[in-house]
Amino acid sequence: MKKRSAFSISSVALLTCLLLSVNGVGFQDQQTPPKLSGDEMKALQSINALTDPAAKLKGVGDFIKKYPKTPVRAQLLDTVVGEIAKVKDPAQAVSLAETAQTIFTNENEQGTVQSLLLDTYLVAGRGDDSFRVGTAILAKNPEDVHALMQMSFLSANEVRKQNNKYVQQGMQAGLKAIDLIEAEKKPMTMNEAIWNNHKAQLPQIYQQVAILALVGGNQAEARARAVKATTIGPGDPTSFAVLGMVINNDYMNLAASYKTMPEGKDKEAAFKKIEGLLDEVIDAYAHAVALAVGKPEHQPMMQQLTIDLTSYYKFRHNQSTDGLQQLIDKYKSKP
Repeated sequence: MKKRSAFSISSVALLTCLLLSVNGVGFQDQQTPPKLSGDEMKALQSINALTDPAAKLKGVGDFIKKYPKTPVRAQLLDTVVGEIAKVKDPAQAVSLAETAQTIFTNENEQGTVQSLLLDTYLVAGRGDDSFRVGTAILAKNPEDVHALMQMSFLSANEVRKQNNKYVQQGMQAGLKAIDLIEAEKKPMTMNEAIWNNHKAQLPQIYQQVAILALVGGNQAEARARAVKATTIGPGDPTSFAVLGMVINNDYMNLAASYKTMPEGKDKEAAFKKIEGLLDEVIDAYAHAVALAVGKPEHQPMMQQLTIDLTSYYKFRHNQSTDGLQQLIDKYKSKP
């Protein structure tokens, strides 16, 4: 969705600008403000006075029905998107977004509405609906970077709920989003602020792809993507938690094979490799725990990692935790 920067206009048109400016949305590339009739201005003033999102959306719907060719139709759509984005209740946000789809029916408006639906469905945890809308968006524009990102996040979220239905689809979407962002292929309709926000989420996209690759059975891909996440997001504890999880999977698989191996040099070599992998897991988890200190949003993850980290560390150090805190402190962010 393209945002428009507001500018100073006459007092009459200012009322319209106040209604139509949400999160910086206003008019752009226009030498003069749109010409509205007195009745349109009064109707917009009434809508602007409403505080309930559903009532405001109904007012916009009635306005569009009465003035379908209004010159502020695009700005009204941006306003509606901004209002719905502020709704805290996911179910209500979905309901409002679905209603918006019945109001803004022009082909050039549907892309914005579908993107809104994708976001609200994702937040509401409605996986099937999210993928349905996301697939429709990508069918029209395979390089819609926002839809690609959301599909990768959604698929990883579904995996956390034990639903692997969209693993491959989500992984491919994430990889495509990575390619577009790293190639600096900013969509023409996306402003710099939103594009920069998408680029800032690149480490998180790598995290999702690593998780999806791991679940999909591609251990090498999972590790490569997890390492990349820690490289470009060295301050994100989640990146190191994901890396540790990926390496831990290698450790668990090799440990299982080790139990059935006959005695000999191969088994001895496997044991040394197991020890090395376990040390890597310990290091990654210690890094994650250190970076999570003082960050409330990461405390649940930190608590679980601390349990696993302590268990693994004691296993490698004769049931002692001597030195563990020093290892964690080594990775803490410097003041």
